[in-house]
Amino acid sequence: MPIQIFTLLLAAGIALTSPAAFAQQKKALASSKAKAAETKVVGDADLAHRNKIAMCIGCHGIPGYKTAFPEVYHVPRIAGQQPAYIVNALKAYKAGERSHPSMRGIAASLSDQDMADLAAYYGVPAK
Repeated sequence: MPIQIFTLLLAAGIALTSPAAFAQQKKALASSKAKAAETKVVGDADLAHRNKIAMCIGCHGIPGYKTAFPEVYHVPRIAGQQPAYIVNALKAYKAGERSHPSMRGIAASLSDQDMADLAAYYGVPAK
């Protein structure tokens, strides 16, 4: 009996690692990636205003503000920027493609939805 179970498990393992099985898994993964790409995250400016801007406003909400970490650095104005620019910048910080340590730490904590919400809030002309 144990040899039959071993043979069955071995046959199942071989079947799952066959080129056809790999091709099917690759196709399923590509399909799920395509569906994820089709699902566009829509930002909610009101939600960002109520729950998410506290981490931004301390630096980006002060006209002419300069930070002293890691060096004296002029903090850019983000209000009125294009929403896509804000999202792309946050993703670049999160991926380590931009190097400011504070922004990398903040961006690392943000989901795609958080980024879209912040972009919707800040991506409108300043009043």
